[in-house]
Formats: sequence, structure tokens, C-alpha cells
Amino acid sequence: MSDDVRRAATRWTPAIGLAFALLTYGAGAQTVAERIQTCGACHGEDGNSKIERIPSLAGQPETFLLNQLVFIREGVRQIPAMQEVVKGLKDADIQAIAAYFAKLPAKASDEKIDPDLARKGAELAPGLQCVSCHKPDLTGQLHQPRLARQRLDYLIYAFKGFRDGTRSGADPLMVNASLGRTDAEIEALAHYAASK
Repeated sequence: MSDDVRRAATRWTPAIGLAFALLTYGAGAQTVAERIQTCGACHGEDGNSKIERIPSLAGQPETFLLNQLVFIREGVRQIPAMQEVVKGLKDADIQAIAAYFAKLPAKASDEKIDPDLARKGAELAPGLQCVSCHKPDLTGQLHQPRLARQRLDYLIYAFKGFRDGTRSGADPLMVNASLGRTDAEIEALAHYAASK
């Protein structure tokens, strides 16, 4: 398949892009560059997602990305859309993919940030130790993800998943931080993080 066709396919609707990624994955062994392009079909060609509830990978700590890919490959994190994409990835491939996305610049999504909610989130965050694990600027470190400039809808979705016990392979510290949080508090925290 030509590079022009592959590039065009990644610009189609998210569902078609995902189907294309899965089909090309099954077509034979992919190079690391082809696997990175497959990731871009959903997570954005530059690692900054434009698809609802799909996280941006650009600028995430390399160790975090590496761990998540291994967790998904080994079935610790159950993400059906990702299972076939990471199936059979060798450790060296995972390392290369993580290093690639970690070096890309994180960009804010085009979602509207509510300044009042962001202020409320800023007041809540210190009590939840957000800045201890994710750093004061929320750019993440080691195995803790970057929250700054992450998609707003994804942050809300993920935080609710921790709270509601629907996120597989969840970090116990995040589960603890999310317990008892209202939807309004989660939304405020997400606006705060996405605004950084």
C-alpha cells in the first residue's frame, strides 16, 4: 500500500481510521515507523489527539508510555481497540514507540476551557496530591502521565473510570484520589489540568 493512500486513510473518520489501522496491522510485520503511523490514526499524526476520549501521547513521559504499552500488550489494561495494535510488539518496538511520542511537543486541544472551573480545580488539586505525582506543572514524570494540555474529555473520562472502578489496570493512588469525588469536582480538576 502506498504512503499516499496510508496518509489519506488516517485522515478519514475515526472509525474508518481505526479499521484501517487494524487491517494494516494484520497485513504482516510492520516496521516501527509503520506502527507509529498506525498510532497516529487515532492519537493524532503529531501525537496530539483530535478524537473524543482518545488521549494525546505527545510529550508523555517515556516510562509512562512504555509501561502502558506493556500493560496493554500483556492484558493488564483491557482496551479492546488497542489489543490487536499492540499484540506481538517486541520490547524494543515498545521502547522506540515510547521514545518517539515522548519527544513530540504536547499541544492543547481545541476544547473550550472554562476559567471558573479551572480555578476551582486549582483549589482542589493540592489536597489530592496531584502536584506530588504529576509535578507542579502537571507535565508528569517517570510512570506518572502528563495531564497538562491533555484532552479535556479524556481527563474527565479517565478520572471517572478511576472513581467508578471501570478502568482496568488502574493505579491505586489514582483510585484513592478519585474516591468520593463528584462529577462537578472531576470536571473542575480536568479543566484545571487541561489548562496548564
